[in-house]
Amino acid sequence: MILDAILAYLHFTSIFLLFGFLTAQVLALRGPLDARGMHAVGRMDLWYFGSAMAALLTGFLRLGLGAKGADFYLQSWPVYVKIGLVLAVGMISVYPTLAFVRWRRALDRDPAWQLPAQEQRRIRRLVMTEVHLAALIPVFAVIMSRGLGR
Repeated sequence: MILDAILAYLHFTSIFLLFGFLTAQVLALRGPLDARGMHAVGRMDLWYFGSAMAALLTGFLRLGLGAKGADFYLQSWPVYVKIGLVLAVGMISVYPTLAFVRWRRALDRDPAWQLPAQEQRRIRRLVMTEVHLAALIPVFAVIMSRGLGR
C-alpha cells in the first residue's frame, strides 16, 4: 500500500511539473523573444520532456505495481482514451521541439537572427493545443480510477 502511495505522489508531481513547464512555454512565447528567451524556451522544453517521461514511467509503474492492478485499468475504456491523448500530445510536441532546436541553431549561425512573428504564433498555438489536450487527460483518469468506464 505504501508503494502505491509513493507512486501516486511521484505520478502527480511529474504531471504538475509537466503542466508547469508547458505553461511557462506558453507565457514565454506570448511576447517577443530575444536570443536569451529562445534559449530559455528550449530549456523549458527539455524539462517538459523530462517531466513527461517521468509521468509516463510512474503511470506505467502504477499500472503494474499499484494497489488496483493492471486488470482494473485495462478493462476500462478511459485508459485507452488517456493513452490516445498522451500520444496525441506527444506527437504535437515534436514540431515545437524541432522549432526550438532550429531557432537555437539559427542564433548560433547568426546572432542577429530574428524569429519571424508568424512562426512564433504558430508554435504558441501548437503548445496551447498541447495544454488543452493534456488538460483532458485527468478527466478520463478520474473516470478510470473510479471504475466508471467498465
